[in-house]
Amino acid sequence: MQLMSDSLPERRCDTAESLRTRRCEQMDIINPRLDPVFLKNNDLSSNSDNVVQLKPQNLLFKLRVGVPQTFNVSFKRAEGYPIDLYYLMDLSFSMKDDLDTIKNLGQDILSALKKVTQKVRIGFGSFVDKVALPYVSQVKAKKNNPCPNRLNICQPAFSFQNILRLTEDVDEFKTRVSDQIISGNLDSPEAGFDAIMQAAVCQVSVIGWNNVTRILVYTSDDTFHIAGDGRLAGIFEPHDGMCHLNGTGFYDGTKYDYPSVGQLARVLAANNIQLIFAVTEDSVAALSKLIPQSVVGVLKNDSSNVVLLISEAYSNLSSTILLEHHEAPSDLDVTYRSHCTPEKGDNTHWQRRGECMNVKLNQQVNFTVSLNISTCLKEKQTFSLKLQGISETLKVSVETLCDCDCQDREEQSSHCNEIGTLTCGICSCDEGHLGQRCECERPKDMTSAESMAATCRQDNSSQLCSGLGSCECGMCMCQGTHRGNFCQCDDNICARHNNMLCGGNGQCECGTCKCNANYTGSACDCSTLTDQCRTVGKLCNGQGTCQCNQCQCNKDFFGINCSKIANACPKFL
Repeated sequence: MQLMSDSLPERRCDTAESLRTRRCEQMDIINPRLDPVFLKNNDLSSNSDNVVQLKPQNLLFKLRVGVPQTFNVSFKRAEGYPIDLYYLMDLSFSMKDDLDTIKNLGQDILSALKKVTQKVRIGFGSFVDKVALPYVSQVKAKKNNPCPNRLNICQPAFSFQNILRLTEDVDEFKTRVSDQIISGNLDSPEAGFDAIMQAAVCQVSVIGWNNVTRILVYTSDDTFHIAGDGRLAGIFEPHDGMCHLNGTGFYDGTKYDYPSVGQLARVLAANNIQLIFAVTEDSVAALSKLIPQSVVGVLKNDSSNVVLLISEAYSNLSSTILLEHHEAPSDLDVTYRSHCTPEKGDNTHWQRRGECMNVKLNQQVNFTVSLNISTCLKEKQTFSLKLQGISETLKVSVETLCDCDCQDREEQSSHCNEIGTLTCGICSCDEGHLGQRCECERPKDMTSAESMAATCRQDNSSQLCSGLGSCECGMCMCQGTHRGNFCQCDDNICARHNNMLCGGNGQCECGTCKCNANYTGSACDCSTLTDQCRTVGKLCNGQGTCQCNQCQCNKDFFGINCSKIANACPKFL
């Protein structure tokens, strides 16, 4: 579509209805509507050889600015999906009775999880605290045996130890856990966050996580150190989020500070690990909402209820489905509408993530996802949609359609004064020229039409030519009675008196009256002369003041010259 010579370039983009109203032919209106391209869209499946829990898997969108596009996402948890469970235990001295209990619970934990799936692996790790004052005594004898009294034997403290990588062998679990000896430290809080970090980031080669449902069980009877506590031991360097186990699976924690809650949340999410806090009742309040996709259970003093706790916690984790996006372009608005159960109908509210609660086994849930881009992208960008605790991802690639495929290229077009190429009704000017029709010679200090247009703005926040004219070659062409470098002046909006601009006693200049001699006031309606106030001897007969050549009389006097007395007879009787 070509523009009329007096059309403004910004008017080319409008609704289809508005363009038709302006006599644009339907065949000249370019209004592309493109459906998403499904690059991978495998059906949901519980087949152990080809498990698919999230559909689709890969999409490509070509978006237009301000035009939302939607697509549907389905999730169904695969029946019998394998589970990796890593048991992380506090080995400080107060957990001595719990260790004796856990030694015999490996088979019970596996049996409980095998009610959900036949493929279960279990691992074991432990933690105490950083091997530094004021957490652990540095006296040689106490460091080697940190028990509170000499009647007990304790192993030296450590921040974390990987004792058994994930395995299906329950006998090995029992043997390795039975070999463990309790330890001890000086203060109450433990290095639990150090241990969670190492268990999460020391992946395949150390812990042995597979690409399955990953569960980390954290057991402790006390609180935990957080980021910043390391300063007490002179440890100031923030944790780098990396694996630091030595060759025997130990981490002493003396180089880096404790991780922060935010670090743990990001690492657990990135590695698709779901966290179960099995802690005593005193610690529940502090842990209940610290980390997304985690649950808290109250542990009995001797850990005897840990199997039931793990079963219930896993059920709670499995029944909560949260769909979120990661690393989406900043100008892309992503919203979700959740369809959790057919009985309740659709959740009509658009939210920042998809969310379904109390989802049963073998129940499919669906989400509608809306994408709306606000600016043009320079190149294709890809982001992902993930369900918390699930390793499968949906990749979404987005491009923007910001140019029209008009196929009407005309070089040296007369519409462009023969110094530009006409494409889609817009002139692309030759070097040294700018303007809607290449009518402007580009000054050396201006590199684009935008920089030339900037000279038509009074300040950075104002409209071109104050919205009262058009910018041509860096100069404002004003409409009607407007004038000025930025069309900021209007010589027809000054104050009026007797229905005349500036009372007929001055000139209107840029909205302000410039009064003739002997006149003042916003509408030049006030004479500075005094001839109408003058009487013999005095102005206003000495009984008033002369304002705008009119007498303003004192109290009890009136008349043109204040020569009359109000109620004179009663006063002089």
